[in-house]
Amino acid sequence: MSTPPPIRQLPEGVVNRIAAGEVIERPAAVVKELAENALDADAARIDVTIRDGGRTLIRVTDDGHGISSEDLSLALTRHATSKTDGADLLAIHSFGFRGEALPSIGSVARLSITSRMANGDAARIRCDAGELSAAEPAGHPPGTTVEVRDLFFATPARLKFLKSERAETQAVAEIIRRLAMAHPQVSFSLTEGERSLFKARAETGDLFDARRARLVAVMGKDFAESALTIDAEREGLHLTGYASAPTDHRATGQAQHLFVNGRPVRDKLLVGAARGAYADVFPRGRHPALVLFLDLDTHRVDVNVHPAKTEVRFRDSNAVRGLIVGALRQALAESGHRAPALDQIGALGSNVASASGPMGRPSGASYGYRPPPPVPRGIAEAATTFQRPQQEMSVDGWAAPETAGFANAEPHHNTEDAPQPEGSMQDAGDSLLDLPLGIARAQIHETYIVSQTRDGMILVDQHAAHERLVYEQMKDALAKSGVTRQVLLIPEIVELPPGAAEVLLAETETLEKFGLVIESFGPDTISVRETPAMLGAVDTASLIRDLAEAPETLGDAHALDVKLRHVCATMACHGSVRAGRRLNHAEMNALLRSMEETPNSATCNHGRPTSVALSLSEIERLFARR
Repeated sequence: MSTPPPIRQLPEGVVNRIAAGEVIERPAAVVKELAENALDADAARIDVTIRDGGRTLIRVTDDGHGISSEDLSLALTRHATSKTDGADLLAIHSFGFRGEALPSIGSVARLSITSRMANGDAARIRCDAGELSAAEPAGHPPGTTVEVRDLFFATPARLKFLKSERAETQAVAEIIRRLAMAHPQVSFSLTEGERSLFKARAETGDLFDARRARLVAVMGKDFAESALTIDAEREGLHLTGYASAPTDHRATGQAQHLFVNGRPVRDKLLVGAARGAYADVFPRGRHPALVLFLDLDTHRVDVNVHPAKTEVRFRDSNAVRGLIVGALRQALAESGHRAPALDQIGALGSNVASASGPMGRPSGASYGYRPPPPVPRGIAEAATTFQRPQQEMSVDGWAAPETAGFANAEPHHNTEDAPQPEGSMQDAGDSLLDLPLGIARAQIHETYIVSQTRDGMILVDQHAAHERLVYEQMKDALAKSGVTRQVLLIPEIVELPPGAAEVLLAETETLEKFGLVIESFGPDTISVRETPAMLGAVDTASLIRDLAEAPETLGDAHALDVKLRHVCATMACHGSVRAGRRLNHAEMNALLRSMEETPNSATCNHGRPTSVALSLSEIERLFARR
């Protein structure tokens, strides 16, 4: 038996290089640490220059309060910081506070810091692969310049893990854009060699207005003009920012920028909450663009759970999730009746076609009426409320959504519209023009409603629009009456991986609200006694395992909620006005009025737009009138 090696203390240089692997993984991480140091120094201007994607040069210059010549060498010592005394690690009001960034960078690169305080002399200090030089006099205006050359020359193996120069440059630009959004009162610039990649001047005014102005420079004018404004407060949590309109979605989540107390983060809880809020309005696999700022007491969030400080942990995650979901859904509901302009639709058709069928003929729709297929037991009764026989509707009245339930009536093929109430169309016309969706003028191809507004026209997809109306009605009915449960004759026993059963059992009360009754049946085993009646003959074992695999969503039973909403969406699709169904003016106007009263009516359940607006000026340009 061999003798085990003795325990020994690693040399400081080795310790620093190991620590650098946690904090400094790529050039963008260096830029992040240095730019955040500049912000902590109350800089009003931050200029960043890189070369070769940051491999050969990173230079960050600021006009902050600077570092005294006496403190320069201490700044390159591990766990030395001016931003906390360590007495309360939750009372953090700055970016960097661990004292790791500068010594970590100096251990793997050639680092120089030149700094001057307003009433002091400038000095420079160098550190090459952990070898520290003495501070020396230098010329420099008030502020600090940190220059990093030959990143990872001391640990060349890490260079193999870097991506292409273009990818590393884009990562650096993303860091600067995120910081610029959170701090609009600071001017930022990013230069790659001689090429300017980003420039934003300092904005004035209050923080909310300044952030909106900065939004144009970072996210573009189109997003800034169409984005929904978010401003919600609950239980000491304050959420502000901007979010995608119902018709503005992206292929990836790269346009989601989330901040906690001004700190850019990539937090699964926040991203998941946003995804849940948009589940009803976006096609599957599409993502919103977001710029959200969450402010709360520092003692309610731990920012010290990751060396790079990109992740946080909330004391009350359910409250945070509830605020985000509620604020986003309210904003979507309030904007839901607003028809998007034609240029805001973009390539929406190709984006959603694969998820919900070709545009113009929504999935499940057909030209002419087809009876809907059988539905799962328990939901058919709820759906009958929205499939009543056709009723007389007044054009000048605001028809209740349920009165538009003519989906199952046979379509008529007369060439003339049904008789109108005496004088209703002419008398109500002027007032209806001022409503968001105007007054119906015609139906074309027995699929689309042409509506006139005071300053333009709107084209409405009758099936997609009514599908949303029925869906929202069904959700409302579920919320008021609760989810009906069905008792299993023989409880189903489900075995789960170690620890998964405890996660589910901790959410027993929440799951019961959605019709799922479970109890413990021994170690790592759950007994399922009741399931949601809406799901019919559900694969109980698969349902339980799916929930157990996504514990982060169990706080509001999001995973089960999605399944229930999917059933509602399916029923709504089959219970809605079909493409190919001819409507008279009363029916068309009743549909428009219901859309104006219904949340999220700008899109159907599959994420397709229900209407498109064309302004009078755009029409005139089409015909060369202006």
